[in-house]
Amino acid sequence: MSLALYNTLTRRIDPLVPLAPGRVSLYTCGPTVYNYAHIGNFRTFLFEDLLRRWLEASGYDVLHIMNLTDVDDRTIAAAGSRAVSLRAHVDPFARAFEEDRDWLRILPAHEQPRATEFVPAMIRLIEGLLAKGVAYRGEDGSVYFAIGRFPEYGRLSRLDRRELKAGASERVSADEYAKEDARDFVLWKAARPEDEAVGAAWDAPFGRGRPGWHVECSAMALELLSRHWDTDVLDIHAGGVDLIFPHHEDEIAQSRAYTGRAEFARHWVHGEFLRIDGTKMSKRYGNILTVRDLREQAVEPGAVRLLLFGTHYRQLLEWSDEALAAAREGSARLGAFRDRLERAAGGTDAPAARALADRFRVDFAAALDDDLNAPRAIAALFELVREGNRLLDEGGGAGPSLAAAWALADRVLAVAPGSRTLTVGPEELPVEQEDGIPVRPPEVPPADARAEEAWALRWAAVRLAEKRARNYTEADRIRDLLRRAGWEIRDRRDGQIEVLRSRGSI
Repeated sequence: MSLALYNTLTRRIDPLVPLAPGRVSLYTCGPTVYNYAHIGNFRTFLFEDLLRRWLEASGYDVLHIMNLTDVDDRTIAAAGSRAVSLRAHVDPFARAFEEDRDWLRILPAHEQPRATEFVPAMIRLIEGLLAKGVAYRGEDGSVYFAIGRFPEYGRLSRLDRRELKAGASERVSADEYAKEDARDFVLWKAARPEDEAVGAAWDAPFGRGRPGWHVECSAMALELLSRHWDTDVLDIHAGGVDLIFPHHEDEIAQSRAYTGRAEFARHWVHGEFLRIDGTKMSKRYGNILTVRDLREQAVEPGAVRLLLFGTHYRQLLEWSDEALAAAREGSARLGAFRDRLERAAGGTDAPAARALADRFRVDFAAALDDDLNAPRAIAALFELVREGNRLLDEGGGAGPSLAAAWALADRVLAVAPGSRTLTVGPEELPVEQEDGIPVRPPEVPPADARAEEAWALRWAAVRLAEKRARNYTEADRIRDLLRRAGWEIRDRRDGQIEVLRSRGSI
């Protein structure tokens, strides 16, 4: 098999056929940096990360572009409310996004353009649309795209043509509007006092102002595609389902009208929402969970990835404490198997190990080639772990085949803990005593990584002593102390104790 993905444009699962053999251009709509991105936003960014990782693991040369929207209605309003410049407001949130992205092990895009850096390209695109007669300057000084002059408008979102016809004589200047509206959309917004106040206005041949949201992605994608690969058609454009209309519909119209091509992107891929308590996660509903919240709770990033990949990207995902707890346990199991493989490394492959690794590769690839079916890929990974542990229990070799199979899964899914899990029996914990009382190590961990590991194990021993003495308040305090230092303690049902470094890495 080769990769096939559900294409929103055709409403079917289509084989991926890149414009040029062996290479894939991937454009993903990034965050609007007026506030912190929430875990619902990151569900989309994570499925896109999985797509990119699988493309690269499949041998493709990938050009990944992800934009940052740093000028639109929301960023301008937020900057104005604080009486600061647009740049002063968005920069901290742009940095926060990158920190959260890295913590979740999302690979940085090869190009991460900011909209404000590409205003000249947007002006050129709008000039081209005016020259072709599909855009016009309104009485308010703004420039609009005339959807009535682009007959295929609505094809992506399957809007009712009668609705389009009824709305085509109206205009909307807001960057966001109700999905049932179908009106001429703004390409360039005439400068207003609030734009000027935060430094969000530029000179253009058609009047001073700033770009509309929809034109930004088209201009950045076309400019960077031209620079890198001298083309003006994307292989894949991806985003959340909320962007199908109006954003992606408008991107298609303005891009195709400008280039004259039959396509702007060959494949349109969209991920579903994440919900909490049956409600879509949204600032509007006040049910926001950020990556920073998860970090404060000492959640391991591999567990978050495992939870989100456990539901197919085109299905609604329900977030719950129970689902997160199960994912944390599952990620720890994967980490324990990885650690066991590392300890047993250097042996020769047993025939059963080679057969297991070969079967895993076939099942793993078949799952991901089938519309990026991450739940099936994860099931194949846990089968590898189950059978791999059985082979190791029986004294089978842990040679290069199993190691390579694990490396493939880790490179694509990255769902194991960020560093090794120390699994010890209660009697194996290092205890220093004075008069029969455990000696407490310093509360601040040492800088050296190896010394810090020993420090965490010593605190785990002190905590165990406090639990046995039924000093549960102090035992909980020690658990929290370790969490703040980036460590987590888990008491297993079999009596073993796991001491896990909860910091993650790409």
